[in-house]
Amino acid sequence: MPIFVNWMKQAPDAVYLYIPLMKELGLSWSEIKSLPRPELEGLLYATSEYSLLHSMDGYTDKQVSQHAKHNPQIRGHWSRYQNQQAKYKERMGIKTERSFTEIIKGD
Repeated sequence: MPIFVNWMKQAPDAVYLYIPLMKELGLSWSEIKSLPRPELEGLLYATSEYSLLHSMDGYTDKQVSQHAKHNPQIRGHWSRYQNQQAKYKERMGIKTERSFTEIIKGD
C-alpha cells in the first residue's frame, strides 16, 4: 500500500486526470478504475471544453472591457470563450454573425 500512496502523491495522472474526474464529474475510484483510459481522457477533455464554453456566460463585451482595464489577461480568455462558442454553434448548425474580418478572409 505505501507504494501506491507514494505513486498517487507524485503521479501526474492523479493530479491531472483522476482528481479532476472525481471532483468535477463525481466519479468514484472504482468507476475510474473500471473505465478504459481513452474514455477517461475523453471525459476530462469534454469537461474542460464545457468549463470554457460556460466560463464567461452572462458577461457582455462592455463588461469585459471594463474588467480588462484592471486585469488585461481577461481579453485573451474572452477571445477563447467567444471562439469556442462560435465553434460549437457552427457544429450545431446555429448561424452566428460574422465579423468584417471573417467576411474579408472568406471564413
